[in-house]
Amino acid sequence: MHFLTVLAGYAAPMFLILSPILSYSDQAISMHRARSSAGFSLDIPLIMLVASIFRIFYYPGAKFDIALLIQSFCNIFIQLILLKIALDHRPPPSSKGGEAALPFAGAQDGLAGFQRPYNFWQWRSPKPYWQFLIALFISLTVLELLLAPFDSIYSGYSDLIGYIGLSIEATLPLPQLLANARSRSCKGFRFSVLVSWLIGDSMKMFWFFTSTTAIPWAFKVCGIFQAICDFMLGVQYVMYGDKQPMIKAQQAWPYVGTKPHRAGSHTSGRLTPSPTGRRTPALGEKTI
Repeated sequence: MHFLTVLAGYAAPMFLILSPILSYSDQAISMHRARSSAGFSLDIPLIMLVASIFRIFYYPGAKFDIALLIQSFCNIFIQLILLKIALDHRPPPSSKGGEAALPFAGAQDGLAGFQRPYNFWQWRSPKPYWQFLIALFISLTVLELLLAPFDSIYSGYSDLIGYIGLSIEATLPLPQLLANARSRSCKGFRFSVLVSWLIGDSMKMFWFFTSTTAIPWAFKVCGIFQAICDFMLGVQYVMYGDKQPMIKAQQAWPYVGTKPHRAGSHTSGRLTPSPTGRRTPALGEKTI
């Protein structure tokens, strides 16, 4: 047991530092080559960027293990690249003939048609995304400078942003879980990312509860919740695989199973659907 603890003390920090780059670089390369980010939840960069920024500002007050701080910087680096690629290769809106795969289909995202205030993080222009991240960083920097001299206030403030950041990070798998559940497909979500999440959860949990360095309980509690969500993602991948989403199949076959009527036709008025999804003209009807 002592040997495993020592091994985890060296292997887990290195894996945690490198895992963001190793896992998300494959996702970024895949979207760049396909020139499409359809099926990828844009909320993943949002969650990871916000959580990592909060964790960086949490460090001065908590002084947790340095490996977790380095991981935050690595997360910001790769997530900025991932966000840029995802925005550059978004599918066009369905109104213009594009796929508009969730969550890019418009202002509605989530169950029961929930609409986000001001279409948050679903803007069609890339500019608001970068403006939001810059504003968040500036706001936290100003608060850090104002509250740091007051020890009694700063201690509680540091714990607050720590729990906020780690709680946000713990919700990382939720957008992808919802997107997969809606489309009944894991298409667009890289299997390599899922594997890295599951392996990372295993090593992280073992390291968190055996490490002799400072690991606040906020990391442990939020890590357990995230591990449960990642396990559910694995269950979805087994159930759905990476087949095409059902929503796309329905758009590709709009006339399947329907028999619309046309007044004045020389037959019974029924139009027969063709295998291509186009209607077959009734007898005597002119074609173009």
